[in-house]
Amino acid sequence: MLKDITLGQYFPGDTVVHRLDPRTKLLLVVIYIVALFAASSWITYALVLLAVLCCMALGHISPGNMFKGLKPMLFIIILTAALNVFYTQGTPILPGWKITWEGIDRAAKMVLRIMLLITGTFLLTYTTSPIALTDGLEKLLSPLKKWKVPVHEMTMMMSMALRFIPTLIEETDKIMSAQKARGADFETGSLIQRAKALIPILVPLFVSAFQRADDLAVAMECRCYHGGEGRTRMKVLTFARRDYIALTLGVVFLIAVILMRKCGI
Repeated sequence: MLKDITLGQYFPGDTVVHRLDPRTKLLLVVIYIVALFAASSWITYALVLLAVLCCMALGHISPGNMFKGLKPMLFIIILTAALNVFYTQGTPILPGWKITWEGIDRAAKMVLRIMLLITGTFLLTYTTSPIALTDGLEKLLSPLKKWKVPVHEMTMMMSMALRFIPTLIEETDKIMSAQKARGADFETGSLIQRAKALIPILVPLFVSAFQRADDLAVAMECRCYHGGEGRTRMKVLTFARRDYIALTLGVVFLIAVILMRKCGI
């Protein structure tokens, strides 16, 4: 299960999606999320799904990687579907049943919305390196510096968090394998017993995480790192023609979804 968590991973490539400016991709993700929550009918959901599939094809991201990222969220998806099925008022599918046709319709739409939300946001990290993502976010939030907001520090912490997610997952998998080799059992017993069995994992994991954080801080200090003004970048972000085309298509896509919602389509 831990190996199925792909959040924070970056798949290098030279596709159109990879070559987009990170600021463009961040803005497109915001547009996508607004359009997804504005969708109300199956036609608009199909339009959002088509947009995701097109982005996956352009970025050469296989569906297998996407399904692998959805596996850890399976419990939340099933719980969301069950709550909407049993607690939505409407016309029962059979006399005396609590399950209604409206509940099934709402549950299906909510499940699809969650899956599309996860898939769309994962596309951002799959096709954008953490450094590029940090630079793009810092550029977008740079106007907040006028109000003394530590934009650089905030984006740097986000970049480090994304960078170390795969590392900590790998470390957790190693610790679990070592504990299983010593006879530990994490899959049987009551809920309390399973929680107690996680203690031998959490303790060394926290120790390792704090050690990595301390090593990183020492390395940054040794290299005379300091955030804020005066820092330069190896790659200067510039908008190209493809970025303007992508943003235009994103805005048109959002307007189309909103108009379809207002027209009841």
